[in-house]
Amino acid sequence: MKKHSIGLRKLMEEDKYRLLKWLTDPQVLRFYEGRDNPFTMGRVEASFFDGNLEETRCIVIHEDTPIGYIQYYPIGMEERKIYGYNDSEDAVFGMDQFIGEPEYWDRGIGTELVILTIERVIREKQASRIVLDPQTWNERAIHCYEKCGFQKVKLLPEREWHEGEYRDCWLMEYVVDGE
Repeated sequence: MKKHSIGLRKLMEEDKYRLLKWLTDPQVLRFYEGRDNPFTMGRVEASFFDGNLEETRCIVIHEDTPIGYIQYYPIGMEERKIYGYNDSEDAVFGMDQFIGEPEYWDRGIGTELVILTIERVIREKQASRIVLDPQTWNERAIHCYEKCGFQKVKLLPEREWHEGEYRDCWLMEYVVDGE
């Protein structure tokens, strides 16, 4: 799938080396998993190649260059409860992403990526809502998501362990038109 300068392709076995490079880079880890939590090859394999068929896992391509990772998935029962969707029949999908090549940051590529993925999840999965839960201090990511139509709907106190402490996150939601 391609739109403008961004494309997505399914994650392949040989991408494990690229993921390892990105997930040992302190600049990337500052925003994804924490600088005190670099990945090993075993952890990359366990986290990204575990055979989970519920998750759609993709490499982000910018003008033929792999620059990042994105995944989307139906949120599970535990998250439905935490997020407040346990009584809802809505098709709620979560997404997680990062640009692993810092030289591509602050160029509008993240916005393109999120918009492309929203369109894809709605079309392919018939999602009625898409959710994200960025840490509250990650203003660049939050601004990107708001530009793409996400809204903050709930503060999630001490939601994620990051660099030695539990951090607050925002539940952000994109509601498909007409829902």
